[in-house]
Amino acid sequence: MADKPSRGLSRRSVLTGGVGAVMGGGLLGGVVGGVAGGAAGFVGRGALDDDDEAIPDWRTVADSRAVGAATEPFHGARQAGITTPPQAHAAFVGFDVAGGATRAEIQGVLRAWSQDAARLTTGRGGLADLEPELAEDPARLTVTIGFGPGLFDALRMTERRPSWLRQLPAFPQIDQLEDRWSGGDLLLQICADDPLVVSHAARVLASGVRGVAEQKWSQRGFRKAVGTDPSGRTQRNLFGQIDGTVNPTEDVDADQLLFSDGSSSDGSSSGSDGRAQRWMRDGSSLVLRRIRMTMDTWEEIDRTSRELSVGRRLDTGAPLTGVAEHDPADFGAVNEVGLPLIPPESHMARARQRHRSEAMLRRPYNYDDPPEPGEMSSSGLLFTAYQADPVRTYVPVQRRLAEQDALNTWTIPIGSAVFALPPGAPEGGYVGQGLFEG
Repeated sequence: MADKPSRGLSRRSVLTGGVGAVMGGGLLGGVVGGVAGGAAGFVGRGALDDDDEAIPDWRTVADSRAVGAATEPFHGARQAGITTPPQAHAAFVGFDVAGGATRAEIQGVLRAWSQDAARLTTGRGGLADLEPELAEDPARLTVTIGFGPGLFDALRMTERRPSWLRQLPAFPQIDQLEDRWSGGDLLLQICADDPLVVSHAARVLASGVRGVAEQKWSQRGFRKAVGTDPSGRTQRNLFGQIDGTVNPTEDVDADQLLFSDGSSSDGSSSGSDGRAQRWMRDGSSLVLRRIRMTMDTWEEIDRTSRELSVGRRLDTGAPLTGVAEHDPADFGAVNEVGLPLIPPESHMARARQRHRSEAMLRRPYNYDDPPEPGEMSSSGLLFTAYQADPVRTYVPVQRRLAEQDALNTWTIPIGSAVFALPPGAPEGGYVGQGLFEG
């Protein structure tokens, strides 16, 4: 019988056994530091740091060289790609851990990803990059690493899994989930203002998991291209709807809403559950939903019907009781015959925040793929929601939408995944390192 082939590349043994020497050799020197997202502000405002060292304001820069040279920090207390102003292109890549993979091999993958991401985000090729020239213009590249529920089973560390980290409950009224778009033990969220940069980073990072993890799915998305809308207006989805108006801003305690304090789900930092989750302090969570939009039937209805379904005007994004996008909605206002101006079944009315705990950060991307056999189009939204605890924040809102939302007529969730986003990596460390310590 032939010898069993060794798992992974020759590089894997270096990463699991000799990474200390590599790290100490200065390969990570010169990487931009700082807290992920801290200098970048929050989605929807387009705020950038006034610091002399801040990246160029990509909304108004006409020089493409400045766009390509712009960087986002990889190292810091929190991962980039959460509160970072959203880039124009994104790839979400899910992996399942291969049977028989060891804890040391999984740690090796996380080390490799962190080392390569630190290099790629500053315009340098990955450690085993065969096309380093493709990394020279990072275009605000961010790499965000996530852990799915199954990773903790593979690691035999289920006691360290956050209590909220589980797949979403079923929403049978609307869900038509497909396995090819759902679940996953590991996640790479790769975003940049250049699709070539996204593709190259995805290739480099995926090559480092061979034999340890297998790619389960890859989902690509886009927003408006850099410079096409200098106003910084909230992005539109393919329905023409301004998407992501209501998001946490700097005047809201985003620390508590979006990032974990390391306590258990009941807020306790004592007991076994609290101790087990301390490694997640400054981490967050991602709910990723792939939502197919039935564009053909949506385009059959008139504009008034579309706006009543959304609860907002399509041109400005203003609520049907207002003038501008961020005007407060008056859900009690009625027309001359006593009917609500904003229908109670509209998407806006059903999705609105009922409690402070329901505040989440939305950072969605559109997709427009080749049609499936027998279909006219395959378009939709990669809906992303970031929050400290999806059970407390996301699930109640999704329940209301599943029960009654006028947009359900034209939207079908076909993919669903939940990931813990660990804290950021310090200089010389790797994302998820705290999970394996203490």
